[in-house]
Amino acid sequence: MSNLIRWEPAREMMTLREAMDRLFDDAFTRPLSMAGNGWAVPAVDMYQTDNEVVVKAALPGMKAEDVQLNVTGEVLTIKGEIKQKEEVKEKAYHLREQRWGMFERSVILPTEVVADKAKADFENGILTIAIPKAEEAKPKTISIKAK
Repeated sequence: MSNLIRWEPAREMMTLREAMDRLFDDAFTRPLSMAGNGWAVPAVDMYQTDNEVVVKAALPGMKAEDVQLNVTGEVLTIKGEIKQKEEVKEKAYHLREQRWGMFERSVILPTEVVADKAKADFENGILTIAIPKAEEAKPKTISIKAK
Protein backbone atom coordinates (compact mmCIF):
# COMPACT_ATOMS: atom_id res chain seq x y z
CA MET A 1 0.00 0.00 0.00
CA SER A 2 1.49 3.35 -1.00
CA ASN A 3 1.02 6.63 0.78
CA LEU A 4 -0.59 9.32 -1.29
CA ILE A 5 0.08 12.97 -0.52
CA ARG A 6 -2.49 15.45 -1.62
CA TRP A 7 -1.02 18.27 -3.68
CA GLU A 8 -2.07 21.72 -2.50
CA PRO A 9 -1.06 24.40 -5.01
CA ALA A 10 -1.71 27.22 -2.52
CA ARG A 11 0.96 25.82 -0.18
CA GLU A 12 3.52 25.74 -3.01
CA MET A 13 2.67 29.31 -4.04
CA MET A 14 3.16 30.58 -0.51
CA THR A 15 6.70 29.22 -0.41
CA LEU A 16 7.44 30.82 -3.78
CA ARG A 17 6.00 34.11 -2.56
CA GLU A 18 8.09 33.96 0.62
CA ALA A 19 11.21 33.31 -1.46
CA MET A 20 10.45 36.28 -3.72
CA ASP A 21 9.81 38.54 -0.71
CA ARG A 22 13.15 37.53 0.77
CA LEU A 23 14.92 38.12 -2.58
CA PHE A 24 13.46 41.62 -2.98
CA ASP A 25 14.13 42.47 0.65
CA ASP A 26 17.80 41.51 0.31
CA ALA A 27 18.19 43.29 -3.03
CA PHE A 28 16.72 46.63 -1.97
CA THR A 29 17.69 46.98 1.68
CA ARG A 30 21.43 46.36 1.48
CA PRO A 31 23.53 49.29 0.25
CA LEU A 32 26.34 47.03 -0.99
CA SER A 33 26.07 43.51 -2.31
CA MET A 34 28.04 40.85 -0.51
CA ALA A 35 30.85 38.78 -1.94
CA GLY A 36 31.33 35.17 -0.95
CA ASN A 37 33.89 36.13 1.70
CA GLY A 38 31.48 38.54 3.42
CA TRP A 39 33.23 41.74 2.32
CA ALA A 40 31.35 44.42 0.47
CA VAL A 41 31.72 44.88 -3.28
CA PRO A 42 30.68 48.02 -5.11
CA ALA A 43 27.33 48.44 -6.80
CA VAL A 44 27.91 48.92 -10.54
CA ASP A 45 25.95 50.50 -13.42
CA MET A 46 27.03 49.80 -17.01
CA TYR A 47 25.73 51.24 -20.27
CA GLN A 48 26.99 51.87 -23.77
CA THR A 49 26.79 54.69 -26.25
CA ASP A 50 27.63 54.53 -29.96
CA ASN A 51 31.33 55.03 -29.18
CA GLU A 52 32.07 53.70 -25.70
CA VAL A 53 31.14 51.47 -22.79
CA VAL A 54 30.67 53.35 -19.49
CA VAL A 55 30.89 51.68 -16.08
CA LYS A 56 30.05 53.54 -12.86
CA ALA A 57 30.91 52.05 -9.47
CA ALA A 58 29.85 53.40 -6.08
CA LEU A 59 32.91 53.57 -3.81
CA PRO A 60 31.93 55.89 -0.95
CA GLY A 61 34.73 56.99 1.35
CA MET A 62 37.49 55.63 -0.88
CA LYS A 63 40.41 57.36 -2.56
CA ALA A 64 41.42 56.88 -6.20
CA GLU A 65 44.82 55.50 -5.18
CA ASP A 66 43.10 52.64 -3.28
CA VAL A 67 41.43 51.32 -6.47
CA GLN A 68 42.96 49.25 -9.28
CA LEU A 69 41.36 48.66 -12.72
CA ASN A 70 42.15 45.89 -15.22
CA VAL A 71 40.66 44.94 -18.57
CA THR A 72 41.45 41.41 -19.70
CA GLY A 73 39.71 40.38 -22.88
CA GLU A 74 36.03 41.12 -22.31
CA VAL A 75 36.23 41.42 -18.49
CA LEU A 76 36.67 44.62 -16.48
CA THR A 77 37.90 44.06 -12.92
CA ILE A 78 37.73 46.65 -10.14
CA LYS A 79 39.88 45.84 -7.08
CA GLY A 80 40.51 47.82 -3.96
CA GLU A 81 40.57 48.03 -0.24
CA ILE A 82 38.07 49.78 1.99
CA LYS A 83 40.05 50.92 5.01
CA GLN A 84 38.56 51.30 8.45
CA LYS A 85 38.86 54.93 9.49
CA GLU A 86 38.84 54.53 13.25
CA GLU A 87 38.81 51.76 15.75
CA VAL A 88 36.64 52.36 18.81
CA LYS A 89 38.45 50.98 21.87
CA GLU A 90 35.48 50.63 24.19
CA LYS A 91 32.78 49.50 21.87
CA ALA A 92 29.29 48.24 22.28
CA TYR A 93 27.98 48.37 18.72
CA HIS A 94 24.23 48.49 18.33
CA LEU A 95 24.41 48.37 14.54
CA ARG A 96 27.38 47.63 12.30
CA GLU A 97 26.72 47.44 8.56
CA GLN A 98 29.85 49.01 7.11
CA ARG A 99 32.35 46.55 5.69
CA TRP A 100 36.12 46.87 5.62
CA GLY A 101 38.81 45.03 3.71
CA MET A 102 39.70 43.95 0.21
CA PHE A 103 37.11 43.70 -2.55
CA GLU A 104 37.07 42.65 -6.17
CA ARG A 105 34.27 43.05 -8.71
CA SER A 106 34.40 41.79 -12.30
CA VAL A 107 31.89 42.56 -15.03
CA ILE A 108 31.68 41.21 -18.56
CA LEU A 109 31.79 44.03 -21.10
CA PRO A 110 29.00 43.90 -23.70
CA THR A 111 31.28 44.46 -26.70
CA GLU A 112 34.92 44.62 -27.79
CA VAL A 113 36.78 47.65 -26.42
CA VAL A 114 40.13 49.44 -26.75
CA ALA A 115 41.42 49.14 -23.19
CA ASP A 116 44.55 51.24 -23.86
CA LYS A 117 42.38 54.33 -24.41
CA ALA A 118 40.14 53.92 -21.34
CA LYS A 119 39.62 56.92 -19.05
CA ALA A 120 38.67 56.77 -15.39
CA ASP A 121 37.43 59.62 -13.18
CA PHE A 122 36.70 59.54 -9.47
CA GLU A 123 34.34 62.16 -8.02
CA ASN A 124 32.19 62.21 -4.88
CA GLY A 125 32.64 58.48 -4.29
CA ILE A 126 31.63 57.51 -7.85
CA LEU A 127 34.22 55.89 -10.13
CA THR A 128 33.36 56.43 -13.81
CA ILE A 129 35.22 54.36 -16.40
CA ALA A 130 34.75 55.17 -20.11
CA ILE A 131 36.23 52.59 -22.49
CA PRO A 132 36.11 53.27 -26.25
CA LYS A 133 34.55 50.57 -28.38
CA ALA A 134 36.71 48.80 -30.95
CA GLU A 135 36.08 50.09 -34.48
CA GLU A 136 34.50 46.80 -35.56
CA ALA A 137 32.00 47.05 -32.68
CA LYS A 138 30.80 50.57 -33.50
CA PRO A 139 27.55 50.88 -35.43
CA LYS A 140 27.94 51.59 -39.13
CA THR A 141 25.61 53.77 -41.16
CA ILE A 142 24.76 52.50 -44.63
CA SER A 143 23.45 55.02 -47.10
CA ILE A 144 20.62 53.98 -49.40
CA LYS A 145 20.54 55.16 -53.01
CA ALA A 146 17.16 55.69 -54.55
CA LYS A 147 16.75 54.61 -58.20
